[in-house]
Amino acid sequence: MRAVTIRDNEIRVEQHPDPQPGKDEVLVRVRAAGLNGADMMQRRGLYPAPPGWPADIPGLEIAGEVLQNGPGASRFNPGDRVMAIVGGGGQAELATLHERMLMPVPQPLDWPQAGGFPEVFATAHDALFTQAGLQAGERLLVHGGAGGVGTAAIQLGVASGARVTATVRNPDNRDTVAQLGATVIEPDGFERHGPFDAILELVGAPNLGANVDALATTGRIVVIGIGAGAKAELNLAKLMYKRGRLMASTMRARPLEEKALMTRGLERHVLPLVEAGAIRVPVAETFGLDEAATAYERFAAGGKLGKLVLLP
Repeated sequence: MRAVTIRDNEIRVEQHPDPQPGKDEVLVRVRAAGLNGADMMQRRGLYPAPPGWPADIPGLEIAGEVLQNGPGASRFNPGDRVMAIVGGGGQAELATLHERMLMPVPQPLDWPQAGGFPEVFATAHDALFTQAGLQAGERLLVHGGAGGVGTAAIQLGVASGARVTATVRNPDNRDTVAQLGATVIEPDGFERHGPFDAILELVGAPNLGANVDALATTGRIVVIGIGAGAKAELNLAKLMYKRGRLMASTMRARPLEEKALMTRGLERHVLPLVEAGAIRVPVAETFGLDEAATAYERFAAGGKLGKLVLLP
């Protein structure tokens, strides 16, 4: 099979042996694979794949067709449209993974949308509801509202009955993000628009101090992105005064059991919203596998709205 391959921090497309499904695993022909910030970090050598996943093939989410079931796998049949989070190796023509990681592709999603769905909606759903415990009527602030996780978080927040505000730096994207149901503001001075009960931090350390300033009493900050930096000074006295909570989370290295539970949560709570047309997956641009290096450069340039997706 052909796959995106990281060599000396560069993106190439190389031949690799075809993977074979093991016990309880499924072989998937990948039709679409989304790009994420984690892929950019892996390219720089900062976010290696967990044990058991390809070390040199990036990609944390896939959509495609079941080709073959390994021994014991019976939940899906050959030809079924499926999508999933993977620990790595997604940006390839073929992928194998445990059947419990798979979920069906809702009818409204085409391949690019399905390939851009699993990672960002799983990340946003876990951060907002499992970590932050977001409730109807609360005020939610989403940083980086035009990105993949940002657009997912906005829609999930709105669907839950929260009042959502989003920071968007690129003026060209603000009207479209607002159509998802958020009040859109500039990143600079965002703390003046608080207080917020929950803040989803997708940018990183530079926002930390102002996040605490913007926090409501008993508010929660969940850090899931550090692209703009990982180290900042924090005034603990302010956090104590507000009885606030600061949390952080990654998903890639979680064990199979936790990821399977997250997948079942998406099936129960989010896929019905997709089927009903209440949730959509904005796709900024698609690229062929041979255009992978260009796709990575486009991601690094920023300013996009929605997902960049490879179509093997």
